[in-house]
Amino acid sequence: MKAIILNLCAWSILPIMDAFAKYLSQDMHVLQVVWARYFFTVVIVLPIILFFFKKQFKWTDKPQLQFIRGLLLLFATLFFFYALSKISMAKALTLAFVCPLVVTAFSPFLLNERVGFRRWSAVIIGFLGSLIVIKPGFIEFNLASIAALGTGIMYAFYLIATRKLSTSDSPLLTLLLTGIIGALLTTIIIPFVWIFPSKEQWLMMFSIGLFATLGHLFLILSLRLADASKLAPLAYFEIVNNVIIGFYIFNEFPDNWTLVGLFIIILSGVYISRREVIVKSLKNR
Repeated sequence: MKAIILNLCAWSILPIMDAFAKYLSQDMHVLQVVWARYFFTVVIVLPIILFFFKKQFKWTDKPQLQFIRGLLLLFATLFFFYALSKISMAKALTLAFVCPLVVTAFSPFLLNERVGFRRWSAVIIGFLGSLIVIKPGFIEFNLASIAALGTGIMYAFYLIATRKLSTSDSPLLTLLLTGIIGALLTTIIIPFVWIFPSKEQWLMMFSIGLFATLGHLFLILSLRLADASKLAPLAYFEIVNNVIIGFYIFNEFPDNWTLVGLFIIILSGVYISRREVIVKSLKNR
């Protein structure tokens, strides 16, 4: 149950980061927004490690996997922030919801996790609910839509890599290395697109790093406690905050189909959560 709570906290926080990214991308290049996400992650995480966990700090035993994980998240972030700059939050996120399906499909091969019929059913039902949110046939498949789909695929393999690293590396180390990889690679390009931010924009850029740090910390902690395929359907809860933020900030009002889709998405997530509690209680008898 603790893993489920941590995972839900992550998906509640990350849409706030997305909203800041969408807002900032109206006035600055998406690469600068991506740079801010990683640079401020390092700014936040590095002092915490140096001041509070320096003695317990241990270098990773899997540097190659950490680098691959960092690249996967960097490209997922770049694709998603680009999609957000062109299409609505609901459309971008719904297309990215291929992620739980990819995690569920590849977990048996890459993580040796058992995926049963009921879990597959819950994932598929949740995905159908996400399609109802924007109505099938409504999506225009342009470059932004393809980028949003690419986000889901990249993010799925990022979650699988995170699960693999969760048994060996500390969450703060994983966060730090992710930030360093993203910050270094984007810093190479950033001089070509840099626009000097205002004080308000600097604050928003820092907020992106802060909410990214908190959200991914909760994700990493949850994946230390439960299988990636078990937690994957809970990602559908992200669309709840996503739609709320889209309405209040970007005037994207949810219609009746959106409400029906949200109900199905929430129902599938609740089913998965409830079933995991029941299975765990039966094992402890």
